[in-house]
Amino acid sequence: MDYGLMSFGSALGEPVAVADVASEYTEDVERVLAYGYRTVHRSPAGVGLTDLAVDAARAALDEAGTDPAELDLVVLAITDIPEYLYWDAAASLQDRLGARRAEAVLVGQGCVSGITCFDLLAGRFATHPEYQRALVVGANRTCEPYWNRMHTNSLLFSDGAGAAVAGRGHPELRWRASETISDGRYADLFRMDQGGAADPFRGGRTPPPARDAWGLMEFFDYDAERFQEFAGLMGERVREVVARACKRIGASVPDLARVVLLNDNLGTLTKLADRLGVPVERTNLEISLERGHFGAADHLLDLHHHRASGHFGDGDLIALAGMGRGMHWSCTLLEC
Repeated sequence: MDYGLMSFGSALGEPVAVADVASEYTEDVERVLAYGYRTVHRSPAGVGLTDLAVDAARAALDEAGTDPAELDLVVLAITDIPEYLYWDAAASLQDRLGARRAEAVLVGQGCVSGITCFDLLAGRFATHPEYQRALVVGANRTCEPYWNRMHTNSLLFSDGAGAAVAGRGHPELRWRASETISDGRYADLFRMDQGGAADPFRGGRTPPPARDAWGLMEFFDYDAERFQEFAGLMGERVREVVARACKRIGASVPDLARVVLLNDNLGTLTKLADRLGVPVERTNLEISLERGHFGAADHLLDLHHHRASGHFGDGDLIALAGMGRGMHWSCTLLEC
């Protein structure tokens, strides 16, 4: 399938130094600072996930000179719980943009959603030959009553959205391949037991406190060896899915000009680069430490930054790779 990315847009929460606010989220400030993040972005009260998505989308549409009414497809990839339950945030985005004739699709596979959405675009372009132009948006707005942005795991979560306009036959940042590995044994790792159909909130009940890293260890029966085995698997599966995607187009990992991973911490990104055999300078490490982790928006935001900074050359092969709850590991290849 032949499509490419024509333009980008972004919308970020307000920047704040990690060192200034870490104590608001955890007593273990030294652990948080050791991750290496310098800044996170937080949206003020009243700014929701779809507000960020709309702002990023409008910026991308303006850059492409595309009227929302021209769109055939709107895809929204999200990480956290949106503003409402029993509600389609992608359909709301379509309506707020005025993209009346566009199909709207919501992707909710956690942090990997911003990678798998490119395969979804390829599928829609392939099965709908009349589709000419699509909008893809990744957005994250941390739901703090449920999720502690600095204490739940080793990524520090930021609020923001990234968007891109994709055009059939567009010659720049062309989609080449996508691969995904899923392993349902870990489907319950981030599960919230209250609030769903199995145990709905009823009168007088309050939401559970924000999850913390120790709570996640319950899944592994507080067994450090089991957790370390899982941590090793996470990195190995990233290496495997990147190799699979490269093989699909007759390339290899050393052919990659840049690997855009999740905006993870200093230690994890350094280890992943080493496992992939890619110099850390060819990853998104510096962007990650400067901005924090935007969930499903990481890859679109990082692509926007790399392109604007002149980091891409003609013919460069770019890998977008990472993992998300489910668990899923995914890689998409784009060619400049």
